[in-house]
Amino acid sequence: MLTAAPLAAAILASATGATATYSLMKEFSGDTFFDDWGFYGNYDNLTNGDVTFVTKANATSEKLAYVNDAGKAIITVDNTTSVVYNYKRDSVRIATVDYYPVGSVIVFDVTHLPYGCSVWPAFWTKGINWPAGGEIDIVEGVNLMTANQMALHSDSGCSSSSSATMSGTVGSVTDCSNASGCIIEESQSSSYGEAFANAGGGVWATEYSTDGIKIWFWSRDNVPTTISAAGSSIDTSSWGTPSANWPASSCNVSEYFSGQQLILDITLCGDWAGSASVYKATCGGDGSATACYINNVINTPTNYTNAYFEINYIKIFSSSEVVLTPTVSGSSTILVTESATATSSSSSALSNDDSAAPSYARAYAAFIEATILSGASWLLL
Repeated sequence: MLTAAPLAAAILASATGATATYSLMKEFSGDTFFDDWGFYGNYDNLTNGDVTFVTKANATSEKLAYVNDAGKAIITVDNTTSVVYNYKRDSVRIATVDYYPVGSVIVFDVTHLPYGCSVWPAFWTKGINWPAGGEIDIVEGVNLMTANQMALHSDSGCSSSSSATMSGTVGSVTDCSNASGCIIEESQSSSYGEAFANAGGGVWATEYSTDGIKIWFWSRDNVPTTISAAGSSIDTSSWGTPSANWPASSCNVSEYFSGQQLILDITLCGDWAGSASVYKATCGGDGSATACYINNVINTPTNYTNAYFEINYIKIFSSSEVVLTPTVSGSSTILVTESATATSSSSSALSNDDSAAPSYARAYAAFIEATILSGASWLLL
């Protein structure tokens, strides 16, 4: 049964209390991995990257988003086309049609992350009313970084805390409303880049509840059986110290976060990877503002062999029984709540073609129109 509810009411209704055990709500895997995602279908007008995020049709024809013979989802940058100066390279950005309520756990099992000079991948989530609905950066890095960087973005009032129990390192900026967010750096070097790939990948688990937001990371050899053998439910109580931890005492999740939409993307250069000082730090170059673009994006590609995700699955577990779907009612964006049972991505009636999810497309367009920010703002993807 579908029920349309104003955004604020839906957020409050979805703010489920914290629990250690969550039930499987959704799984993206295998041949149906790309069902129930929307493809962005526009140039990167969010982080000023030198890519065009293609439509589903183009992603399929260019083989930028597909499931390989091993049943793993591949998302990649175009690594065959010779791009002329002043043009952008094709890539992919996808976002789930649905939003998943506070009181959920997202498990991301991946064998390869995109990396290389100019490459800026991310697996992250956001609320519909960004930044009021919050943002969780689960996996993010640029160029030849060797460890993952996690962060929250929110309205003013949410912060990270060095006194919270975690294995990661709190960044110098603790205010989550800062342009770069409140960053926590992973301590495990196998969490990004070549070392991650050589280790056979790994698993991230993100719990966002009224008790706070936690992110765990395990390299392939250390993935607990409570993750690898998880079926219809998952229990977080035995996972130990997380890599990142933003407790409710420093970040009131009920106030600053709403249901979250999952996003996967790969951009090139842009506000972070293409920053002259950031690029030069691991990739060299002449230190100019255009070094990232000129040395990598244009001409015949030589640097994008490793610029791809290879994903085993994404699973969402929840203590709630509803998913939240955006739609437009008049001049307002609202969330539609839908009773949910555990589903694989093949069970939805919605197609993931751009033209087949009109409520998602209209809602996202309305969101962009309503939240246009100045070019000086740094949107972390």
